[in-house]
Amino acid sequence: MKVDLNCDMGEGFGPWPMGDDDAMLDIVSSANIACGYHAGDPSIMFRTSEIAKRKGVAIGAHPGFNDLAGFGRRVIRGDSPAEIERMVAYQIGALQAVASLAGHRVTYVKAHGSLNNMANEDEDLALAIARAIKGVDKSLINVCMPGLLMEKASDKLGVPVVREFFADRTYEDNGALTSRKKPGSVLHDAAEAAERVLRALQDKAVTTTSGRRIPVQIDTICVHGDEPSAVEMARTVRAKLEANGFTVAPFGNL
Repeated sequence: MKVDLNCDMGEGFGPWPMGDDDAMLDIVSSANIACGYHAGDPSIMFRTSEIAKRKGVAIGAHPGFNDLAGFGRRVIRGDSPAEIERMVAYQIGALQAVASLAGHRVTYVKAHGSLNNMANEDEDLALAIARAIKGVDKSLINVCMPGLLMEKASDKLGVPVVREFFADRTYEDNGALTSRKKPGSVLHDAAEAAERVLRALQDKAVTTTSGRRIPVQIDTICVHGDEPSAVEMARTVRAKLEANGFTVAPFGNL
């Protein structure tokens, strides 16, 4: 009974921090590091990679749209699949280089925000992201939502995947996340989120907002680092898992 606990990190910019990354790196087993497009910069990428290495936390590239003002959560259209492929490859390579300076190694990729959501609705976009990952490094793992287009595109191209469950988000009947524009789509109660995570792992199913149960395989749990309740939620989720026999550990090799 082993599961990974991941968090989006390094999402500040220059002197402006986002979330308490130092505290989160004492709790999680994998850090999804912003690569400079939706957030982050070389210094933040280096520092996050360096601390993660010291604390035994795996790191992954967290590429998004070139959208600092919108934090990568705005729908951006017009880029061709080839442009998306290069954009993602560019960001993966940036983190690989900076992480190497810090003595750490990137082992996976997780698309951020709107880029991830759109890829689960557009096969061409999903394939572009999978091609970018495979083209940069065939050993890189793609972190995907189970049963959606990103996982299917990765399987089609032979890109290894792990399947992710969001501790602090609700789900629709098609297996996608509920839009952040809808009330209640983001959970803030740590105890509620932890119980929900445990139930999903034990039942091997996601329960949607309508009460529908969708069978899934779950390999990693995500807690968003930019929420005010993030550290408490991550700590509560980890404690709940360990109290019920789960070992929290990275899914990739450090």
